[in-house]
Amino acid sequence: MTATAAHPQIVPMGLAGLLVRFSGRLDDGANRAALAFRAALEEARPEGVEETVSSLGSVFLRFDPGATGHALLSERVAALLRARDWSATPLPAGRRLWTVPAVFDGPDLAAAASLAGLSPAAAAEELAAARVRVLSIGFAPGLPYMGPLPGHWDIPRQTALTPVAPAGAIVVAVRQLIIFPTATPTGWRQAGRTGFRAFRPGAAEPFPLKAGDELRFRLVTGRELDALIAADPAGGGAVAEAIA
Repeated sequence: MTATAAHPQIVPMGLAGLLVRFSGRLDDGANRAALAFRAALEEARPEGVEETVSSLGSVFLRFDPGATGHALLSERVAALLRARDWSATPLPAGRRLWTVPAVFDGPDLAAAASLAGLSPAAAAEELAAARVRVLSIGFAPGLPYMGPLPGHWDIPRQTALTPVAPAGAIVVAVRQLIIFPTATPTGWRQAGRTGFRAFRPGAAEPFPLKAGDELRFRLVTGRELDALIAADPAGGGAVAEAIA
């Protein structure tokens, strides 16, 4: 049931919400638990629940106050939590593995590498070889928080904002990677770039990445990436395959 001795916690949120928290920090087991528990909630759909959303280590439930309340829903959620060890539960079905062409030549690569105790070349090689999970979608439409990276990548955000990181930028901080879906101010350090657009307004699937998906990079040259973007403006040559 528990990811740690003090978790999970069921916390009322406003008039019509509950938060199920599996950890107070970034933790792989807590993220797996959040993804699996949200899938179970979607299947069970307790009476009155209108929406569920997972984050890095929590699940939020929005409910209809006319159909249920904090106390009753908390009891039902607690019963489901007791049913199994959610951190050891298989991840939900329907996930995909994305392979995304990338160039690791970002303006902040050297600074990020130094904080991680690596040379720029070693940092680029390590990030390019990483296979990460989409831990959560948030902050901006379609924006994926991906990881967790090894402990030496627990590097801080910058103290000042970069005014604009371009769409497709790969940024790194706190053991996570992000691919920006649009041009965005950021305190994270840009290590590389892709042609992948994680938000595609007007497309049949505007948010191609889902929490629980996995992603790896395929190293290409800058010229090769430009050609891939010209041929595939939304995907930049990315391909997806089913993994579950």
